[in-house]
Amino acid sequence: MAETFSFDIVSDFDRQELVNAIDQTVREIKSRYDLKDTKTTVELGDEAIVINTDSEFTLDAVHTVLNTKAAKRNLSLKIFDYGKIESASGNRVRQEIKLRKGIAADLAKQISKMIRDEFKKVQASIQGDAVRVSAKSKDDLQAIIQRLKQEDFPVALQFVNYR
Repeated sequence: MAETFSFDIVSDFDRQELVNAIDQTVREIKSRYDLKDTKTTVELGDEAIVINTDSEFTLDAVHTVLNTKAAKRNLSLKIFDYGKIESASGNRVRQEIKLRKGIAADLAKQISKMIRDEFKKVQASIQGDAVRVSAKSKDDLQAIIQRLKQEDFPVALQFVNYR
């Protein structure tokens, strides 16, 4: 029997890199002239980041700093799901940014259908919040990875457990 090769398609991020990016963001906020006196806080929870600041203008500046720091640490900006801006006490604003992790069931179905339609000798199966792709040829798997990188999915995709 011929050997089969496989890999998993997941949507995840390095938590420590996110912690470092937020730490750098907080440091820059404390040292930047236009953000120094705004009493801005950036808090990282288990599934979200909460930003509390004095105006929408400074909130936009904090978004820019956070996005820049995350991009420098090779974090995809697709992991950030910006919530609506809410009023907080003392004429301040707060925003919750949910962190996207895992592939939703409907997106996993879309990915596996695309793989089955375009690559006939390949099997794609949904396993929780990941998609496992297996084939007899490593070249087919490489072609699938290249094809998925061309698409613009709403989540960041990583390809792990290549064997």
